[in-house]
Amino acid sequence: MIAKLVAALVSPLGTAWLLGLLALGLAAGARRWGWRRGGMAAGWTGLAAVGWLWLWATPLASDALRGALENQAGPRTVEAVAPAPVLVVLGGGVQGASPPQRPHPNLGAAADRVWHAARLYHAGKAPKVLLSGGVLGAGDGSEAEAMQTLLLDLGVPASALLLEGGSHNTGTNAALSARLLAAQNADTVILVTSALHMPRARQAFERAGLTVIPAPTDFEVIPRPFSALRLLPDTEALDGSARAFKEIVGRLAGR
Repeated sequence: MIAKLVAALVSPLGTAWLLGLLALGLAAGARRWGWRRGGMAAGWTGLAAVGWLWLWATPLASDALRGALENQAGPRTVEAVAPAPVLVVLGGGVQGASPPQRPHPNLGAAADRVWHAARLYHAGKAPKVLLSGGVLGAGDGSEAEAMQTLLLDLGVPASALLLEGGSHNTGTNAALSARLLAAQNADTVILVTSALHMPRARQAFERAGLTVIPAPTDFEVIPRPFSALRLLPDTEALDGSARAFKEIVGRLAGR
């Protein structure tokens, strides 16, 4: 809870909001007490808020930050992933069905995790697949159950699947998965999650006592030629920057 609050406050939008409040406070103080320098400080603080928000809302800055994290994630191909006894897939990309409005699981932006898990299984990288993800309010059942439905459709047999449906964040993904893996006498896992999330997830699983072979997917940043348009603010870029800040704060908290 504290880590989420800190992540929200240090995100580009949260920081700009705090700077904006500070600017308003300085301006109000300057007006009430005639503090001339306070008015100047309010102006510079407000300018800093706008500039900071503009910076991380540009695709150029957002891609640079996310790309730096994704470059730490690990191999990008199935062939480069070493085999292990169990493959662990983290939730976060799938929502459960909610009939009658939504009769099937819903694939989110990070649903590449499920596809990549199927690829790895069919490539013979692991005989067992552990699906880790708890109950969400956006659908019926747990994320683990939603991923199970999709993996069965992708040809992974039910006998190969293990479900962990009690976790609600990366830390509990790791702790509860480690408990199930102990019963399987497995201390080495192939970890599947989004590339942006992989450094923090790997840290959590290693802290839980597991040896991690990273198998990242859902890479967001690809090389693009420079364009002046990439210096203009964009809501998608701002969202990407916020998610990157969340990962950085989460890793620092994990240490």
